[in-house]
Amino acid sequence: MLNNTGWAKVDIENDINRYISWPAQANAYMLGMLEIRRLRDFAEQELADNFDLSDFHDRVLENGSMTLPMTEKAILSWVANKQSEARMR
Repeated sequence: MLNNTGWAKVDIENDINRYISWPAQANAYMLGMLEIRRLRDFAEQELADNFDLSDFHDRVLENGSMTLPMTEKAILSWVANKQSEARMR
């Protein structure tokens, strides 16, 4: 990590120690990242030119900490609403 990132050595050591003592945390971060990326890809495909990354991020974050299924439900609802709005124009 020292050779491949701009992180300070102490930050790298802290991360490594955290991952050793709490391996599920890194796993949870990765699963969350992959799910949010999947939802973003879905929204981009469904909304095409009507997709707004800032708006997507607002939808992901607006309710605070949520489970991944709750986040998926929120994004699916947002996409459906955006599609309805587009059809009404």
